[in-house]
Amino acid sequence: MSSLVEVGEIVGAFGVQGWVKVRSYTDPPENILKYAPWGLGSPESIRNVRIVDGRPQGSNVVARLEGVEDRDQAIALKGTRVLVSRQCFPKAPPGTYYWADLIGLDVVSVAGQTLGKVKGLLETGANDVLDVRGDRERLIPFVLGEFVHAVDLERGRITVDWDPEF
Repeated sequence: MSSLVEVGEIVGAFGVQGWVKVRSYTDPPENILKYAPWGLGSPESIRNVRIVDGRPQGSNVVARLEGVEDRDQAIALKGTRVLVSRQCFPKAPPGTYYWADLIGLDVVSVAGQTLGKVKGLLETGANDVLDVRGDRERLIPFVLGEFVHAVDLERGRITVDWDPEF
């Protein structure tokens, strides 16, 4: 699998027949079930598995994975990262972006000053926030048109209206 994206984590067992409970990082959470195969582990050491069945369960998702037949095998997977190929994602609608595509982009002010790179994003409820690391950490609201003027995935750059001293 190339360009892997972490989409969840196995947080425990569900029942006695080998189902796993998964904290999904997708929105909505059950979208994680649409991506296949799942890679379990890390990009350096990954095991691909097929989802046999799955459904939402509270704020999590539960899934039955091929080769996981009992509770002990499910418990052994607790803490395992769930990764999928970026190619599994549908094309984002215009003006929307996958977080995975924003992480690592250069962030520059409208005046052309480099502020750093996107280290991650934070979900605040009102809007997402770019965690930009350069000479220092900056938290910039990801609000298109107001603070974020342009996202250029081809050039690997986000242009923001942000005071470098803030």
